[in-house]
Amino acid sequence: MESVIFSADIKKSLSEILSKISYSRLIVLTDLNTQRHCLPIIQEILPENAVFISVSAGEIHKNLDTCSLIWSRMTEEALDRKALMINLGGGVIGDMGGFCASIYKRGIRFINCPTTLLSQVDASVGGKLGIDFNGLKNHLGVFNEPETVIIAPEFLKTLPHAELRSGYAEIIKHGLIRDKAYFQKLQAQNWESQDWESLIRHSVGIKKAVVEADPKENGLRKILNFGHTIGHAFESYFLDTQNHLLHGEAIALGMIAEGFLSFEKVGFSFEEFREMSRFLLQVYGKVDFPLHELDPILDLCTQDKKNEGSVILFSLLESIGNCTYNIPVTREEIKHAIQYYHQIQAAQA
Repeated sequence: MESVIFSADIKKSLSEILSKISYSRLIVLTDLNTQRHCLPIIQEILPENAVFISVSAGEIHKNLDTCSLIWSRMTEEALDRKALMINLGGGVIGDMGGFCASIYKRGIRFINCPTTLLSQVDASVGGKLGIDFNGLKNHLGVFNEPETVIIAPEFLKTLPHAELRSGYAEIIKHGLIRDKAYFQKLQAQNWESQDWESLIRHSVGIKKAVVEADPKENGLRKILNFGHTIGHAFESYFLDTQNHLLHGEAIALGMIAEGFLSFEKVGFSFEEFREMSRFLLQVYGKVDFPLHELDPILDLCTQDKKNEGSVILFSLLESIGNCTYNIPVTREEIKHAIQYYHQIQAAQA
């Protein structure tokens, strides 16, 4: 079965896929938001004996406690290894649902229906599944491919403005690491009036090519982490606070700080760095944080999964459209890059 399907009619596409797969029972996993806004779109084509599981929404619930609830419900329903799970939601539901499916009875099959821009352009490709643990993002996880992924832009109509903007950060990242012309095209138009369907297709194409060249992240695939070492540290640090950052907001901050590291470490031109920063600040503004909170944020950078031993490894830009990886960076250098971001004036946009 084709791994990624672009659908203009989610009901028709899902119905056709379900008719081709033999399964004992269907489980549909949603969060409280997608249960309300997205499930009604596909409800009528689902079998009557489907099991519906809904969990609290948000990254803060992507943990073992929520997995236990999901596994308990699956066990209560006496689901066997021929069961099939549909994950209807954003990146959290895709990550956690796929993880739960991969672990239950040593693995059942699953289909991902990403409903956010972020999950359509990012989590839809690559088979990375996982949950957060002890405050560390995606600390527990597996590589496992879904039966198929159905990308339906019609779900984007259900998104709040901030969620759409969050997903756009990964689109910007794809241009920065792999396709300069794409990045320049993004800058030429207001982000809110972009043609999402064509951007999703282009971004999925970029990510797919990288993942196919390096499925298990031994080398090239690490470029997809540009902006994420520092970005994830901020996202994790603020997860339980009033200043909660959406993934894309944290990654935009991370890309500016790691862009500065690229300038300092691998010869990224200051002119291109300024062009990139100006664009990201225009779209995302600036995240304010007190500098005395830097140490715990730096501690989180040392837990990044790309690190080897005590060496902190980064993916950095040599130029817009060209990213390198496995660049060792010291704690002091990371601190300096975050301090640089902290003193940037949002007015520089």
